[in-house]
Amino acid sequence: MSTPLYRLKAELFKTLGHPVRIRVLELLSVREHGVAEMLRDTGVEPAYLSQQLAVLRRANMVVARREGTAVYYALTSPQVAELLTTARTILSGVLAGQAELLADLRAAVPREKTP
Repeated sequence: MSTPLYRLKAELFKTLGHPVRIRVLELLSVREHGVAEMLRDTGVEPAYLSQQLAVLRRANMVVARREGTAVYYALTSPQVAELLTTARTILSGVLAGQAELLADLRAAVPREKTP
């Protein structure tokens, strides 16, 4: 019996559910990065970055290549970058709506009378 699509989608979103993994994918959306660059840009410890990269590799979201002693990572598909762009668009809309709500709430607060 095959796994239902909704479960596979849930697993995908679980994979995306970590800030360091999102940051790595954002970096790789621009171009291939070496591990040393990602360490600098994420600010995490090497072992922790290695764990997060392993999760992304198991999910087939990134691929690694070795050049001498350096390891470089790239996205396996441009659709990963598109997904991140779509998430940014959704969040922008949500935050804009919240800003409008906050402005409405502030405008509705009765002003204190000055003596």
